[in-house]
Amino acid sequence: METKIIHPQEIEEAVKAIKEGELVSFPTETVYGLGADATNEEAVKNVYLAKGRPSDNPLIVHVASCKQVTPFVSNIPEKAQRLMDTFWPGPLTLIFKLKSAESLPSVVTGGLETAAFRMPNNELTLQLIKESETVLVGPSANTSGLPSPTTANHVYQDLAGKIFGVLDGGASFVGIESTVLDMSQEDGMPVILRPGAITKEQLEEMIGEVEMDQHILTEKEAPKAPGMKYKHYSPKTPVIMIDYQKNNWQEAINEFKNEHKKIGIMTHPEKKSLLNGYDAYYKLSQKYDVVEAMRYLFAGLRYLDEDKLDLDIILVETYPEVGAGMAYMNRLKKAANQKTYKK
Repeated sequence: METKIIHPQEIEEAVKAIKEGELVSFPTETVYGLGADATNEEAVKNVYLAKGRPSDNPLIVHVASCKQVTPFVSNIPEKAQRLMDTFWPGPLTLIFKLKSAESLPSVVTGGLETAAFRMPNNELTLQLIKESETVLVGPSANTSGLPSPTTANHVYQDLAGKIFGVLDGGASFVGIESTVLDMSQEDGMPVILRPGAITKEQLEEMIGEVEMDQHILTEKEAPKAPGMKYKHYSPKTPVIMIDYQKNNWQEAINEFKNEHKKIGIMTHPEKKSLLNGYDAYYKLSQKYDVVEAMRYLFAGLRYLDEDKLDLDIILVETYPEVGAGMAYMNRLKKAANQKTYKK
């Protein structure tokens, strides 16, 4: 199969492909999604095959309006409606209890009685959903386990020959996946299952207390949200975190250089100017700005992982785990398999 880059003016080609059960990657403000008709079981199965993704890991259903959620769910709590009115379209995914097990194919829900829904903040993709006259699954459009794609070219690098096309909407401006909030317990506390650009503090301003899920699922348990199970976000080149408090960049570079390793670094320009001995650099943020770092984390990991650089190690700066830093560190820790330079 020859995968086509579909330009905005060619969107009708993407609509036709979705209606025919094909896979089309679409742009969002978070990362690029791998789109298929969420009501077409065979199309959804092909999403898992294209990504190499475990089939018990549930998918987010992407909608173009709040009305598209109601046919599938038993109830939208008042707090959830408040969040939808405030943050949709935007990087917030809400989990609801389904009307029945048959509301959506089990390949979408991972066999759960709940499903996750989001309205992406991207006019091109909202048009795609509306004109396709259905709702779309949209996991990150990458090979499972690799850093998520934030450009059409990233998608093409991973999935060329495996999907119909990539709808090119430019670079994502958030850069990491959406916040996932479980609203499925009618009288229960809302729980963040995956941190994202919409922070715990922002949610609590709207609906009161929200819990952060602290439980790390084992392989024997069913995940309620994408990103909670299996290895995620990791390039082929090993990643090691450099603690912002210890600021031991040069020590790390010197040690790995003594081991004859080629080193890539991800930090801000002011820090870079004080360092020497590294082999490649990617600007994580202009200043020490976690929102900007979040936007460029995956793009930087992908750039430094390119074969032409032939690096042995990637060193990446950490941020405090507060506010947006919670989401940034969630992704970075998984990319680095929790490894921090200790000396």
